[in-house]
Amino acid sequence: MLPLNHSGFILLGIPGLESQHLWLSVPFSSMFLAILIGNGAILFLVTTQPTLHSPMYLLLALLMTADIISTLAFVPKLLCIFWLNDGDIAANVCFTQMFFIHGTSVVRSALLVAMAFDRFVAVCEPLRYNTILSHSLVARLGLMALAKGVILILPMPLLLQRLTFCQRVIPHTYCDHMAVVKMACSHTRPNRIYGLFVILLVVGLDLLLIGFSYTLILQAVVRLNSRDATFKALNTCSTHLFVILVTYVPALFSSITHRIGRNIPPHAHILLANLYLLLPSLLNPIIYGIKMKEIRETVAKCLCRRTS
Repeated sequence: MLPLNHSGFILLGIPGLESQHLWLSVPFSSMFLAILIGNGAILFLVTTQPTLHSPMYLLLALLMTADIISTLAFVPKLLCIFWLNDGDIAANVCFTQMFFIHGTSVVRSALLVAMAFDRFVAVCEPLRYNTILSHSLVARLGLMALAKGVILILPMPLLLQRLTFCQRVIPHTYCDHMAVVKMACSHTRPNRIYGLFVILLVVGLDLLLIGFSYTLILQAVVRLNSRDATFKALNTCSTHLFVILVTYVPALFSSITHRIGRNIPPHAHILLANLYLLLPSLLNPIIYGIKMKEIRETVAKCLCRRTS
């Protein structure tokens, strides 16, 4: 048995594809750079351009911040495994990585709920939009999302500290909660129950609130008599809907295949788990850059200033 305070863990990487780690590092390092550049660029534009200081873009800036933190908590260690075959990770570092990866996922989900509320106000109460969604309310929504992530995820590493671990080698690229729980030889039922509780509360409740917001939005859109007004209202929500799809669909697909895909090889599960973390952070700047007219115009103005 391995007392927690005397031993760390070894991240195996992608089991079954160890010989391909160097080649796999190419797409992962490319995604890492694209995430940092894309999210960083939009975050820079939102913070420096007064025209983008509306509630929607402030919430977007918070979402981009969560994406950058999640990526920095996960990818550097993954590249160390791929490039240097260095999978050693101290127990406290492992639990810290777990906290930031899962915590930012909870914060991201809470921000998507806040953005759904933003879209509801924009469509259903357009004349009162700036009155309802003041900067102070956006700040409170951001603090609530942060508090939700900390309160729900902090018990995970705390509960793990009471366990004794019989195994050190984690067949994963990062310290996923359930992957670490499976390393323990002591009683893990509270850890498993709490992990399931967090999943149901975050995914179930957040999707329910988002669905409720869009039900009200659809009811308002149906009552519009003008085709142009209907198209404008739906276009207002389309960007947020794309972001919801790229956030929740990979997560649900990964979760379903992990539970019912018994014939799927382990490396496929690990690759899906990695894509679940990286795809939203990679695609969000692209989606907002393409769909949001204000961001395109701001980028064009900045490029024109530099060329002139």
